[in-house]
Amino acid sequence: MVRWWRGVGGALRTAAAAPPWRRASSAGYHRTIQAVPRERTGGRAAAKERADGRIPAVVLGVSGDGGGAASAAAAAAVMNVTTEAKQIRELLKENSAFFCSTPIRLQVRAGARSAVVLQSGTVLPMKVRRDRESGKIMNLVMAWAEKGMNLKVNVPVVFKGEDVCPGLKKGGYLHKLRTRVKYLCPAENIPQKFEVDLTNRDIGDKIYMHEINVDPSLKLLSKDETTPICEILATKPVEAQPEQIKEAAEAVGVTEA
Repeated sequence: MVRWWRGVGGALRTAAAAPPWRRASSAGYHRTIQAVPRERTGGRAAAKERADGRIPAVVLGVSGDGGGAASAAAAAAVMNVTTEAKQIRELLKENSAFFCSTPIRLQVRAGARSAVVLQSGTVLPMKVRRDRESGKIMNLVMAWAEKGMNLKVNVPVVFKGEDVCPGLKKGGYLHKLRTRVKYLCPAENIPQKFEVDLTNRDIGDKIYMHEINVDPSLKLLSKDETTPICEILATKPVEAQPEQIKEAAEAVGVTEA
């Protein structure tokens, strides 16, 4: 009996010492970003957060042009929080390509070891800022994405059917002109991605933005719906070298500032 209590006590101590996001089940952990309020801002404070294994983050409120009804949480002012770096890295590892087009739950707790939830709701990751040299995550920008809100989302474009595309099988080249398309989306209907089917496309074919099948509730944020997303060329275009660009500029009388 004594051994049993010792074992339970050890387990309880381990559970109490672990952060809330690690005490949750694996599935719940991946569905919810855990954060705590961040009182200090600025470069030094952010550097200390990163040194301690955390990522400074900001949750944006409702923008004036977003439209739609919003909950009390979404209508709140900008919220500065900090998240566990390890959790964000694991989320990105699982869903890097579509991280910024996939709504996710957010819980803001009173402290790193606290079970008290100050605020919770659905957010959309908007931007992951990284260090240019090391690739280390510097900070994270999110926005409240509650039901009834509209958000501007850069939806990734995924090309499928390349292996059976007639134009590509002939030796053609897929020229991807757009890898993301911006839409105004209801928070409850944000597409993770758009798929462009190349199955029956040949050399010379172009696929335009208006050809993408989207939900009627989405609004394309582009002045020209006939802008091509991609085209199948006979050969890969030759990229101009810096010397060629300079010569072309000098030929038309353009000089460097």
